Amino acid sequence: MTTFTNRCCGAIAVVVTGTLLLSACGAGDSSKISLHDRLPKTVRDSGVLKVGASFTAAPMIFRSPQGEPDGLDPDLAAALEKVLGIKFDFQDVGPFSNVLPGLLNKKYDIAFSGITDTRERELGFDAAGRQVNEGLDFVDYFMAGVGIVVRKGNPDNVTKLDDLCGRTAAVKKGTIHDDLAARQQKACEHVGKPLTVVRTDTDPQALDNVHGGQADAYLTDYPKGLYNAQVVDGGKAFDLAGPQLQPRPYGIAVRKSDRQLRDVLAKAVNSLVLDGTYDGILAKRQLTVGAIQNSVVNGSNS
Repeated sequence: MTTFTNRCCGAIAVVVTGTLLLSACGAGDSSKISLHDRLPKTVRDSGVLKVGASFTAAPMIFRSPQGEPDGLDPDLAAALEKVLGIKFDFQDVGPFSNVLPGLLNKKYDIAFSGITDTRERELGFDAAGRQVNEGLDFVDYFMAGVGIVVRKGNPDNVTKLDDLCGRTAAVKKGTIHDDLAARQQKACEHVGKPLTVVRTDTDPQALDNVHGGQADAYLTDYPKGLYNAQVVDGGKAFDLAGPQLQPRPYGIAVRKSDRQLRDVLAKAVNSLVLDGTYDGILAKRQLTVGAIQNSVVNGSNS
């Protein structure tokens, strides 16, 4: 299975391990007409791609002060609209735990919501390794690891997952961090220092738990944790503890049955990488640390 790393240094200084995204799909034909013509007929006829997302994941996706979709994912979608000649219609599905089930239930065409591409999601496995659905495909477009958000000054001196043993951690339901916390609970039990996990629907709820002392840390994607550490209360409320952990790709999620759509999206993302549009969008959001060399399908290294 292909593995990953970052392509350039970028505005956020973090340490990321791995190797570059290697091409599984090729750069493909990036011309607007040919890619538009390769879209499924239903999408060409409607001119719209329905997108499921949870607007709770700044800086990837959130609502602007005017109530519009904002963040890296909508920025990339706007660029893809120009390449494909269609509109991406974002639908807010509420908590992140609704995003992938809604896609599997055909409530929208794709999911584009800062979603980590994991082997379990590709195969349709739950945290216990049981197959619970047919799985999904992912068009990978970004790299991000896990971040640990703590109160300003890191009073509990947390720098790694094992430091959470004997403490309380907040996670967002349905995320890889929820699964990670469950695995860490077992590790903490072995050393006789139980980890308590608080599960929430949104980032603000999790951050409120940390700020109010109900939780000692919040496990989330590193870019989201860094954003909140920099923005909430003018950067005076939270810190990120330790380095970025376990970097993995983010992907646009597509149903297994929609291979034609999946492959066109991969070629379209690669066209943005090749012409420099992708780099410009990441630079605008100060997220160049997560840049990929080119998009692949199902590039999870888990």
